[in-house]
Amino acid sequence: MTMHDDQIAIDVDAVRAMVGEQFPQYRGQPIERLKVEGTVNAIFRIGAEAAARFPFRATDPALCSKTLADEAAAMAELVQHCPFPTPRPLGLGRPGAGYALPWSMQTWVAGNVATPDGLARSETLALDLVTLISTLRAADTRGRPFDGNGRGGDLQDHDAWMSVCFEKSEGLLDVPRLRQLWAKFRELPRPGRFVMSHKDLIPGNLLVDGEHLVGVLDGGGFGPADPALDLVAAWHLFEYEARQTLRERLEASVIEWQRGAAWAFQQAMGLVWYYQHSNPGMAALGRSTLRRILDDADI
Repeated sequence: MTMHDDQIAIDVDAVRAMVGEQFPQYRGQPIERLKVEGTVNAIFRIGAEAAARFPFRATDPALCSKTLADEAAAMAELVQHCPFPTPRPLGLGRPGAGYALPWSMQTWVAGNVATPDGLARSETLALDLVTLISTLRAADTRGRPFDGNGRGGDLQDHDAWMSVCFEKSEGLLDVPRLRQLWAKFRELPRPGRFVMSHKDLIPGNLLVDGEHLVGVLDGGGFGPADPALDLVAAWHLFEYEARQTLRERLEASVIEWQRGAAWAFQQAMGLVWYYQHSNPGMAALGRSTLRRILDDADI
């Protein structure tokens, strides 16, 4: 089952043809399609050192090319500041072999993909996340504001999307209770400043070895945003005690902590109904995050 109505098919044979033609240094390398829960790209491992990412939602090729170029620039900037390994862009590919969009190549980062429950009580991982978030926040925004795309600006800008999510979640979740919580969240004060943020610290973008963070993926959104945005990791990954470690070490204020929960809530509300059949792992992440927020007495 596909995740999106406009999803584009891509297979190993097409990837092998395009990689061999456009990135000849990787010609003949083994190619493996990764079984990941990502919702934007099909990802193929190329040998031991590279990965190819193919957008799988139909869009205008020129717009896709600009998006990929912007993401590559953000990734390159993240490489300069991230205290953990993160992929480095290797180049952009052209359409070919029956695939109609541009695509990208990047370096491979080893590690095990984190899960919502696997290290839910790990203070070790929480402290590594403190290092990550605080280091990214310290990077220079170079005077750039939040760009207005996605999460990280004004919570009230997401009212229309949340209305869709509440409607679609009838019969799946306790919608009246969730509506009440959003009514509270949307009234939180706007951030007084913007800092550099990964913008999507979900488990699938974090690599671990044992209890330690060893890699940070999907850095194409790196840029200025609400300082609370990267706090979504607290509810996506941890139960209460580990969340408190993260909160205390980052010295998050009451308002900032609540905005972090609000951004996690906004993200999670779109996962359960949209992916309930096509991507059970993402739907389960939405449920676990919502459960943690609803059970958190501080929220």
